[in-house]
Amino acid sequence: YQTIWIKQLTLVVGVDVYAVTTGVSGFFAGLALGSAVFGRLADRLSRPLLMYAWLEVGIAVLAVSATLALALAAPPFVGLQSKLGFAAWGLPFALVAIPATLMGGTLPPLLAAIRPRMESIGRETGRLYAANTAGAIVGVILTGFLLVPSFGIRGAAISAATLNLVLAAAALFLVLRSGLAPNVRVAPATASVPEDSEGWLLAIALYAVAGGVALGYEVIWTQAIVQFLSTQAIAFSVVLATYLSGLVIGSWVYSRFADRVRRPWLAFGILIAGAGCAALATFALLGAWIPAAQDSLGKWLFSILGSEMVSNLARYALAAGVLLLPPTLLLGAAFPAAARLIVQPARAGSDVGLVLALNTGLGIVGTITTGFVLIPSLGIAGSLGALAFVGALIGAIAIARSSQFRPSSLVSAGVLVMVVAALAFALPRDRLATLLVDRHGGELVFYDEGPAGTVAVLEQTVQNSKFRRLYIQGVSNTGDAMPSLRYMRLQALIPLLIHPRDLNSALVIGFGTGITAGALLADPKLERRVVVELLRPVPDAAPLFEGNLGAGTDAGLEVRIGDGRHELIRSEERFDLITLEPPPPRARGVVNLYSRDFYELARKRLTDGGMLAQWWPIATQNDEDSQSLVRSMLDVFPYVSLWTTELHEMMLIGSMKSVPLDFALVSDRMRTPSIARVLGEVGVITPADLLATYVTDRDGLEDYARDALPVTDDRPRIEYAHWIRKNELNHILPKLLAYREAPPVAASSAEKGQIEASYGQLAEFYEIWLLALARDEAFFARMEAFARSAKPNAYFGWFLRR
Repeated sequence: YQTIWIKQLTLVVGVDVYAVTTGVSGFFAGLALGSAVFGRLADRLSRPLLMYAWLEVGIAVLAVSATLALALAAPPFVGLQSKLGFAAWGLPFALVAIPATLMGGTLPPLLAAIRPRMESIGRETGRLYAANTAGAIVGVILTGFLLVPSFGIRGAAISAATLNLVLAAAALFLVLRSGLAPNVRVAPATASVPEDSEGWLLAIALYAVAGGVALGYEVIWTQAIVQFLSTQAIAFSVVLATYLSGLVIGSWVYSRFADRVRRPWLAFGILIAGAGCAALATFALLGAWIPAAQDSLGKWLFSILGSEMVSNLARYALAAGVLLLPPTLLLGAAFPAAARLIVQPARAGSDVGLVLALNTGLGIVGTITTGFVLIPSLGIAGSLGALAFVGALIGAIAIARSSQFRPSSLVSAGVLVMVVAALAFALPRDRLATLLVDRHGGELVFYDEGPAGTVAVLEQTVQNSKFRRLYIQGVSNTGDAMPSLRYMRLQALIPLLIHPRDLNSALVIGFGTGITAGALLADPKLERRVVVELLRPVPDAAPLFEGNLGAGTDAGLEVRIGDGRHELIRSEERFDLITLEPPPPRARGVVNLYSRDFYELARKRLTDGGMLAQWWPIATQNDEDSQSLVRSMLDVFPYVSLWTTELHEMMLIGSMKSVPLDFALVSDRMRTPSIARVLGEVGVITPADLLATYVTDRDGLEDYARDALPVTDDRPRIEYAHWIRKNELNHILPKLLAYREAPPVAASSAEKGQIEASYGQLAEFYEIWLLALARDEAFFARMEAFARSAKPNAYFGWFLRR
C-alpha cells in the first residue's frame, strides 16, 4: 500500500519533496496512532485475534477506498489549496492516515494473542517483528515486479485487499478453533506495572529517539546509493527490500538469544551506537570499487544464466548490501533488545503499541529534520555524522544505565561519544562529489546537495571536444555536447517554425541545461516564455552550459520552481506551445509525464490550435514500450506527427487541429537572424534541412503502435517494463524510419527535391552510425566516403571531427 500511495501522492500534490514528505507523514502518523490506540485495547480482550480480524477487514475496505480517492484527489486538492492554503494538505494526509491507522493496530493484538511470558519477551516480540517485516519485503517486491506491471495501481490495491481478507479469515478460523468464549475484557495482571518505572520510561524515550535517527539514516542512504543504481523504480524496490532484509535478519537473529542476555541495557546501547558507527564506516568506504564489483558480478551472472534481469538485480543488490546491511542488521536487532527492556507480559499489546507509536512518531520528525534541516545545513556527510552522534548519545546513555551510572560506565560512555564525534568530523564532506568524479571522470564545476537530491555538473571530453553534463542524483540527465544541443533546440523551434500562425506563448516542462528553454529566446515574436523545473539548483547551474542563450538569467524567460504536471493542474493558463524534455520515461516517477492522463490535462492548457511537443528518447526503452508511449498520445490528439531530431531522439507533435506545412512560411521565419544562427549551429541550415526531419503522420504512427495499450496513470507500463535489450537503437530506429514519407508540404518541385536530398544525407548518416554501434567494420569505409561527399554541416562535422 505504501508503495502505490507514494506513487499516487506525487500526482496529487506534485513531485515535490516537501509535498511528498508531508503526504507520506500521514502514513507514519496513522501507524503511530493505530499502534497506540489498538495496543491499549488488545490487552483487555480475551480474544485479541478477533480484533485483528476486524482490523484486516477494515484495512481492505479503507485502503482500496483511499487508492480510488487518491486517483481523483488532485483537482480537489488544488482547489482547496487556493482557498485554504496549508490546510489543504489535510486532504492527502487524511486519505493515507485513516487506513494506515488500522494497519498500525495489527501488530499489538498479534502479540497479545501470543501472551508471552517474561522470560520470552525478547524472543516473541523479535520473531513477530521479523515476520512482519519479512512480509513487507515480499510486498515491496511483488508490488514493483508483479502487481503494478500486471494489474496497475488500482489492481495492486485490490490484490493487497484480497490478502487482507485472507488474513482476516485465517484469524477468524483460529478464533473459532479455540472456542466460542465471549469476547469480554479481562482484568490486567498485577505485574502490569513495571518494577523499574524510571528505567521503563528511559528505554521508551531512547528507542523513540532511535526511530528518528533510523529514518534519518534512510533519507541519507537514499541520496547516497543512487550513485550506484539506475533510475528505474525496480532498482529502488531492491534497495527497500535490502533495507527491510537487514531489519528482518537482525531482529530474527537477536531474538533467539535476547532473553538470555545478562546486561540488556548494555546490549541495547551497543546496538544503537554500533549502527551509527557502521553507517559512518560504510559511507566512508564507498568508492569506485563498488561499480567495478557490480560490473564483475553482473557479467559473471550473465555468463552463467544469460539473464539481463538477474544480472542487473544483482548489481543493485550488491550496492544496497554494502551500504545498508551492516547498520540495518544492528537496527533490526535493537527492536527485540528494546522490547526486553520495555514490554511487560500482562500488557504486551499496549507496550508494543506504545513503543511502535513513539518510534514511528519520532521517525517522522527524523525524516523531516534530516531532509529539510540537516542536509541543507550540513550536507549529506555532515548530516550522517550528526545522526551517528545522536545515536552514540543514545547508546552512551544506555551503556551508562547498564551499571546504574557508575563512574566507570560514565567514562566508557563518554569515550564512545568522543570516538563517534571524531569519526563523524573526519568524514569527508565532499564524499558524494568525489564518488561522482571517480565514476564518470572529468572535472567537477558545480555541486549542490539539497533535500530533493544532489545536482552536479561535470566537464568531460568526447570526440576531442570538451562539454559539460548535468547529473541529478548521480545519474546523467543531459549535457551541452552537439547531439544534445541539436535535439533540444529542435524540440523548441520545429513547432514554432511549422505552425501556420505566429505563436505568442510557450511552456517548457523541464529546464535541464536550459537549451530547450533558451532556444525560445531566438524567436522574437514570442511574447511569453515559461519554464517549470523541479529542482532549484538546476537553473542555478545554467550559466555553466554552452548554447542555452542565457536561459538562466534572461528576463525574457520566466523560470518557475515546481512540478510540471502540478503546474498544469494549479494554473488555468493556456499556451500556444507546450514542449517537454523530462528525464526518460523509465526513470522513477517520470512516466506520468508520458501518460494519456497527462496529455489530456495538457490538452486543456493549449490554446485553440495549440501544439504539444513530446521528447521521445527512442533507445531508453524497448520497442513495445515505445509503442505504448505513442498510443498514449494518439488516444488524445487527433493530429500527431513524428520528427527525428537526432540519432537517438525523436519528437512527437500533437494537436487538435491540422498543422499544414508550408515551405515558404518556414523559409521566411528562418530568415530571422537569431533563428538562423541557433539552427545553423546544430546543422539545420536551410528550410529543407528542417523539413527533412519529418518522418510520418498519424497513419504511420497508428500502424507502428497497432494494438499497443496506452501508458496511463493507473497503468504506468514503461516505469515497470522489462529490461532494455542490448542495441535496441539498431532495431527501433530503422523500424521507425521505415515509416518515413515525404512531408505533406506546400512547396515547388525543386523545394521538395531539396527536402529529399537533405533527408537522404541525414538517413545515410544515421545508417553509418548504426554500423558503428553494431561494431561493423564497414563503418570506416562508409564514414570516409560520407566525409568526402557531405556538405559543410556543424552536426555532421562534430562526428567527423572537422
